[in-house]
Amino acid sequence: MRTRSQEWAQKAYERVRLRAGDEGAGEYKDMALKFPVLVRQAGLAQALAFVQSRGKGPHRLFAEDLAQVLGYEGLSRLVEEAHGAELLAYMRLTREVLQAAEWFKRFAQALVED
Repeated sequence: MRTRSQEWAQKAYERVRLRAGDEGAGEYKDMALKFPVLVRQAGLAQALAFVQSRGKGPHRLFAEDLAQVLGYEGLSRLVEEAHGAELLAYMRLTREVLQAAEWFKRFAQALVED
């Protein structure tokens, strides 16, 4: 039996490895590195709204990947969940997003060249 964190790590690794060869890999890596800080500074809902507003580029791609690793159909579903959550559920969701985002950050540092 695997922990939730192990599952997220495996899925995040697969996503980052897939994106590492893309044209926008550097921007994807930048978002992976900055997103946890953005969540801590602005809050989950605001961080997700910021990334959602970035269009269809690597920033948005990162957020879509993150949402899918967490088990959501896509970024818009994760945003809906964050906006509709009660306080305790919002805090739990924030912790989960940060934990999964840390895996993206680690793998982006390892797999995406500058």
